[in-house]
Amino acid sequence: MFIQTEPTSNPATLKFLPGRPVLSSGTLAFTSLGESGRSPLARRLFAIAGIEGIRLELEAVVVSKAETMDWESLKPSILSAIMTHFTEDHPVVVEGEDPAPTADGAMESWDEDNEVTDKIKELLETRIRPAVEPDGGDVTYRGFKDGVVLLEFIGPAFNMLGGIENILRHYVPEVTRVTDFRDAMPKPGMETEEARAIQQLLTERINPSIASHGGRITLVDVQDDTVYVRLEGGCQGCGMADVTLKQGVAQEIQRLVPAITQVLDVTDHAGGENPYYQPGKGGMSDY
Repeated sequence: MFIQTEPTSNPATLKFLPGRPVLSSGTLAFTSLGESGRSPLARRLFAIAGIEGIRLELEAVVVSKAETMDWESLKPSILSAIMTHFTEDHPVVVEGEDPAPTADGAMESWDEDNEVTDKIKELLETRIRPAVEPDGGDVTYRGFKDGVVLLEFIGPAFNMLGGIENILRHYVPEVTRVTDFRDAMPKPGMETEEARAIQQLLTERINPSIASHGGRITLVDVQDDTVYVRLEGGCQGCGMADVTLKQGVAQEIQRLVPAITQVLDVTDHAGGENPYYQPGKGGMSDY
C-alpha cells in the first residue's frame, strides 16, 4: 500500500492520501474519540496520543495534531494505523447506530478489569516506555482480556516483547500473555491450508536464515490471492527489506502456493532503526 501526505494551509493539519476511496460521498469530521463511534478508522487514529481531530474526505484522511506534538514523531504511527486499517479491510464508517468507541477500532469487548488495566498502564509509563524509548521505540496500550495484554509496538520495541511480558507478568499476576494487538484481530484466512503451509515455510526455512541478522518475518493474514507479512527485528527499517521480500520471500511463498499472486509488507518501516521511509519532493511523503 502506498500512502502520500500533503500539507494544508494549517501547519497543525496534514492530509493523508491512501490511494483508494475513503468515503463514497461527502465528508465526516470528528474532534474526539467519543464522537467517532461511527468510524473504526477515526477511533483507531484517536488512539494515537496527540491527535486532536479527524476529517474523512472522498480520497483523504485529514489529521489535526496538538500544538505540542511534531509531525515527524506522529507520522509513523498514523501511517501504520491507516495501512493496517485498509489492508485488514475494516470499514471506514459503520452505518446505523453508533457502536461504543474503542481505542483500536476493532475490539469493543476488551478492558474487562479497570484495576488490572490501571496497573498495566502504570507499568507501561514508569518502567517499559522509558526502557524502549532510548532505542527509538514506543509501546501503546490497546486492551486486556482473559489474561492477554494487547500492545502496539512502534519501531524496535517489538524486539523487547519477551522482556515486556516478563515485567507485566511479574507485577500483575492476572497477565498471562502479551501480544501485538493486530495479531489478536479475527483472521479467517489464517485457518486455511495455504496459511498453515506458509507459516511452516517461514518457521522452518525463512526465519532461521535471517535470524543471524536479528530479523524475523511474521505472517499477518492470507486473503484470497494475497499474503500479508510483517518484517520485524533487524528487518524493520532495513534498506534491503524490499529486495529481501520481493526477490526472496515472495518467490518462496509463490513457489509453495502458486495461487498467491502478491505478497504485501504491512511493516511500519518508518519506526525501524534504519528506516528507508524518506520525505518526497514538493512537500509530499511516501510510504
